[in-house]
Amino acid sequence: MTGEGGAQPKTYVTERSKDGRKNLSYPPAPEPLQVPVYDNHCHLDIADGEETLSLAEQLDRAEAVGIAGVVQSSGDIPSSRWAVEAAEADPRVLAAVAIHPNDAPIYAERGQLDEAIAVVDELAAHPRVRAIGETGLDFFRTGEEGRPAQIASFEAHIALAKKHGVAMQIHDRDAHREVLGALDRAGAPERTVFHCFSGDAEMAREATEKGCWLSFAGNVTFRSAQNLRDALAVTPVERILVETDAPFLTPTPLRGRPNAPYLVPLTVRFIARELGADLDELCATIARSTREVYGDFGA
Repeated sequence: MTGEGGAQPKTYVTERSKDGRKNLSYPPAPEPLQVPVYDNHCHLDIADGEETLSLAEQLDRAEAVGIAGVVQSSGDIPSSRWAVEAAEADPRVLAAVAIHPNDAPIYAERGQLDEAIAVVDELAAHPRVRAIGETGLDFFRTGEEGRPAQIASFEAHIALAKKHGVAMQIHDRDAHREVLGALDRAGAPERTVFHCFSGDAEMAREATEKGCWLSFAGNVTFRSAQNLRDALAVTPVERILVETDAPFLTPTPLRGRPNAPYLVPLTVRFIARELGADLDELCATIARSTREVYGDFGA
């Protein structure tokens, strides 16, 4: 199924840096899943690799291997507008809109953070916007001076998710305790997802006890990511979602090459092996949970 005319949003397309990367070709398609799932977090507005794919081409490749739809996530105003355009252009796309935690201090320095959040508020009223995201805290890239703006932005986004009755996608990097503390202070939205979950088993237990979903990306396959596999092992299967964070975090053994939604089956199969789960049953559960969080894609 293609979108209306296969339209490609034109508002905002940037390109990922290729410095030092050796293989910029898209990997071959994996074996298709028999039970379709969804990529609940990707950035198709970021071009990558040697081949520039349109929105329709990305979605067609994904659909051919059992990826029924994607949630296009955002980090600033241009990408949020692009996400809405993409969701309007193709029924296989839902939009998430937000100011990324690393962008919040930049908007604040310009005196534009409140204005930017107001635009997110306006966009969130669109029926194809099903999440506020990605928002949260990132203490890896932003220093002490930027943390007040991040926290203020995060709490404002929490309020927007509740106001619009949509899900929230959390970006959490080196800020686990602070993110959980903010959720305790403000109250987590009913449908809260830890995008690209980066914590350990203890945090996974805490987050799922709060009713959150944990979304696992290709980095769960990395040799160095035992903490993620430990977290996966204690996460109730009905709280597991899957994503690419494309074009980033391409799963093993394809690290360094462009990532895209059509590679989700690699991560799903890895998760099934780790859990000792039946692949089809796992896919059915992930698909059901994704629709529970974001609603129907075609609606």
